[in-house]
Amino acid sequence: MKRLTFTSFLFVFCAIFSFFNNSVVAQEIYSSYGPIDERLLVETKWKYTYTLQVESNTIIHKADERYDFFLYWRYDYSYQEYLNGKLSKGKWQLSNRTLFYQFRHISSFEIATVNKKVLVLEFTQPNARGTYQYHFVRVESKEAPFVKPYNELPDVIVEALNPKKKKKEKQKFAFGKRKKRKKRNAVPEEKPVYINIELTGGGYYGGIDPVLKDYIHIKSSGRLIKEFQSVYNGLIVTKKNIQREELEQFAEFIVNQKFFGFERIYDCEDLACVKRKNQKPRPVPLRLSISYGNRKKVVMVSIWGKDKRDRKYVKYPPALDNIIDAIQRMANRLDDPMVRR
Repeated sequence: MKRLTFTSFLFVFCAIFSFFNNSVVAQEIYSSYGPIDERLLVETKWKYTYTLQVESNTIIHKADERYDFFLYWRYDYSYQEYLNGKLSKGKWQLSNRTLFYQFRHISSFEIATVNKKVLVLEFTQPNARGTYQYHFVRVESKEAPFVKPYNELPDVIVEALNPKKKKKEKQKFAFGKRKKRKKRNAVPEEKPVYINIELTGGGYYGGIDPVLKDYIHIKSSGRLIKEFQSVYNGLIVTKKNIQREELEQFAEFIVNQKFFGFERIYDCEDLACVKRKNQKPRPVPLRLSISYGNRKKVVMVSIWGKDKRDRKYVKYPPALDNIIDAIQRMANRLDDPMVRR
């Protein structure tokens, strides 16, 4: 009877731990697309590190000794902001991926990425001339300049695990393990489903430093390669690895957006759109190719997105913007260093 009770307890414990672990993994997987779980923000403190200009993939500002910027998202939907010795407060609200938070003249940001270590807030200028990403790293309370009121309880970290305790438990339950016998007729492991994503072009050719090449390739192995080339800055190649689980989750996200049911070509339907093709800055057609298992789809859009007048010329499914936006977010996370050629 005691043995049965202990076995039942062990089963329930493993089930609970597995559920919690999968929930955390799922939160990190959807850090670049889909709705944001506000639990990733509540009662967290962040330190600003740098600002990235997305179109040129250039860091335009970095934190240093003369620039200290911290954010604290509180459980009661208030925030505290510390900027160069000045402390200010306000209210914050999260809707899907939009974070309503007032910073100078900006009233809201899009959350490009958020997980246990990194927060990236994105802002696009109303004239559509530039997108900027503000990068933060998570810090502990002792590293942040915020003072906790005397009547509040101390912070409790529930995410951390005691490695020593975990090691002891592992040794404690070691007696229940049995050596696995090799099967004579072992079934070969199934190969992962083939996934290939290629995004080329989009945007407009012109400006101070015209873009010659903008290409993102995500291979089935999870290797992501971004090639960005402009007239004056030359070719910049960024390489990183996407976890297989995240890649498969993203492929399912694409299916849910009904990408494989899209038309093959989206082109002009009126005279204004046709004229816009020959005007400066010249629109660059967008091509998105996605393979998932035995399904493959190539979609082309003659004029993608909006111009500086905030006008959209070609009609295409809004879900296409969601997919392209997610691909660009993964490519702009800058997990690995850039390689300039």
